[in-house]
Amino acid sequence: MVLSFKHQIGLACVTLLLTALCINSEYSFTESRATYYGSPDCYGNPRGACGFGEYGKTINDGSVSGVSRLWRNGSGCGACYQVRCKIAEYCDENGAYVVVTDYGEGDRTDFIMSPRGYSRLGHNADASEVLFKYGVVDIEYKRVPCKYNGYNIMYKIHEHSNNPFYLAILILYVDGTYDVTSAEIWQEECKEWRALRRAYGAVFDTTNPPSGEIKLRFQVSGSVGVYWVQSKNVIPSDWKAGSAYDTQIQLT
Repeated sequence: MVLSFKHQIGLACVTLLLTALCINSEYSFTESRATYYGSPDCYGNPRGACGFGEYGKTINDGSVSGVSRLWRNGSGCGACYQVRCKIAEYCDENGAYVVVTDYGEGDRTDFIMSPRGYSRLGHNADASEVLFKYGVVDIEYKRVPCKYNGYNIMYKIHEHSNNPFYLAILILYVDGTYDVTSAEIWQEECKEWRALRRAYGAVFDTTNPPSGEIKLRFQVSGSVGVYWVQSKNVIPSDWKAGSAYDTQIQLT
């Protein structure tokens, strides 16, 4: 199934992204610190290192974050976390649910959050205002499953792609607590899978992609280990930059 990126963004803004996370997780909390970055509209950074662009600005209603230790060479892009601060007087007991869209290093901080994400640490507006004045707060966090209403792995052909000379794909989102660690493209002439390069963040690319329909497979890691899954849909030979594809891969 092929979705236009415009249609995908519409779905994301209306239904998917406002309910991107669920709170159940097998992960335990880890102690750390969090801060926030400046933003004129309080949303995410469209130039984040994951390569999400404008999509990374509004995903999860703008509750996003840059990370350092959790970056994992870009495979941490799109991961979902519950973050809650530890000042009982001001902090909400559930905290904030954020999506990783960027890389960032701070003063012993694991999360550099968008203002919208950081504000959700407080239990009300007044409490959030106090937390903003703190600038940096002690937190605890844990990985939680991302939930994207029917999509397990979805990707977009990056706008810098140029058929037939250069193909780059951007992993838009991955359901659950899985990371995409590698991607490969099927080389029909050689009857073998060829590795794509992780260009940066969530972007994989190759020069001189195969002609005709393009098959992809992805290496995913999660609680059950590391394994390969193949997209059930192919990229058509007349592919164009900006098109988004649902792999129809069922991750379990």
